[in-house]
Amino acid sequence: MAGKRNPWGKPTGDGGRGGGNDGGGGDGSDGDDTSPSGSDGPRNPWLPGGGSGDNGAKNGERPRRSANIEDIFRNRGPEGPRRGGSGGGGPNFRMPERPGGGSWFPIAMIAIVAVWVATTSVHFIQPREQGVVTWMGGQYSRTLNPGTEFTAPFPFQTVNVLDVSEIRLEEIGAGGENLILTGDQNLVDLSYLVRWNIKDLVQYQFELGDPIETVQEVAESAMRESIAETNLDTVLSGSGRAQVESRVRQRMQSILDAYDAGIAVQGVEIARTEAPQQVIEAFNDVLAARQNAEQLMNDARRYEQQMLAQAQGSAAEFNEIYGQYRLAPEVTRRRLYYETMETVLRGTDKTIIEADGVTPYLPLPEVQRRAQNSRSAITVTPQEGQ
Repeated sequence: MAGKRNPWGKPTGDGGRGGGNDGGGGDGSDGDDTSPSGSDGPRNPWLPGGGSGDNGAKNGERPRRSANIEDIFRNRGPEGPRRGGSGGGGPNFRMPERPGGGSWFPIAMIAIVAVWVATTSVHFIQPREQGVVTWMGGQYSRTLNPGTEFTAPFPFQTVNVLDVSEIRLEEIGAGGENLILTGDQNLVDLSYLVRWNIKDLVQYQFELGDPIETVQEVAESAMRESIAETNLDTVLSGSGRAQVESRVRQRMQSILDAYDAGIAVQGVEIARTEAPQQVIEAFNDVLAARQNAEQLMNDARRYEQQMLAQAQGSAAEFNEIYGQYRLAPEVTRRRLYYETMETVLRGTDKTIIEADGVTPYLPLPEVQRRAQNSRSAITVTPQEGQ
């Protein structure tokens, strides 16, 4: 251990035990002037007081010893480190006093309570809103109408304010496929929008556990029931949609009133009606065939109307001729005969003559065509010198 330095003193000599055992302050009495205070070694920073190492022991002072936990807290009283000596510390904290010497604490507490009562007891209800007042246990107390209202402070009374005039929207079936069975055993992918608002705030808050979920389930039930009473063509047509929307709204309102839900259904609007994705091609073919059938039916009705008008015109003409026939039967008969024969023989190219000495058959149309061809073949050439 020779040459080893004690962390609290000088290097130990042959004695080996140095001053490490006499309190850890110095390690010999032969003195070392390397310390600023002329002590034999560095001062122990954990010792109380301001001792000067072994020099103090040489002068008849009590040797230093290691500090313990009692020494650390002995210098501290209930109000912090003691003044004077080696113990430091700032002044004790005390609340400021009133001019008369009293404490500000009661006044501060009264101000806090006043602000708490003012902020939780006074309520400003807007024109489109209503508020429901409940006691601590959730029991209904009263309803607040638009204006300035007063209640007991929180937590004795609680106020829940809602806008009862706001039109809320619930879109059903827009996020995915929503298949509904029609009355003619067809499937239709349908999405629709429900508009509703609050008509009784007390029923809305106390009779329903989840108002939004209730509206969605009631709308789906009413829509499926209405579509099951309608065939596919009616659902796809514009007029059919209007009828379905009206029935769904009426059924929804009836169910919600039976629940005492406090909800008014303002309207139902069908947004999409399509065939399922699995049969969309076949469905489009069916629609195309139906459109062709409707077009052919329209053409047949148009032809029927034309023929009917023509028959009615012919009947009117016959009645007119019959009136003339009754006035002059012989003349009318001859006239009808000539007109009929003219109509019959107008398209024939044969001429028959009943006379003696005359060829009974003359191909007059063929003779006329040959004459026309011969006239068109004759060309006139100019003479020389002209």
